[in-house]
Amino acid sequence: MKIITVLMSGGLLLMASTESAFAYLDPGTGSIVLQALLGGAAVALATGSLYIQKIKSFLGIRKAAAKKRDGSQDG
Repeated sequence: MKIITVLMSGGLLLMASTESAFAYLDPGTGSIVLQALLGGAAVALATGSLYIQKIKSFLGIRKAAAKKRDGSQDG
């Protein structure tokens, strides 16, 4: 845990001590960054949904509609 703190504080010091880069960011760069963020969020949601379904399947937790589709009845 201490190594993470040291690395993070060292990174912050490095970023704070840099000089201006005089770089140009065109509007397309912002579009690419936005697309990457939205794509990452979509992947995270899809992956989370799949894992939740697998966990529910493993634990035997299913909705009533899914049980009716399979033909099983409670009573």
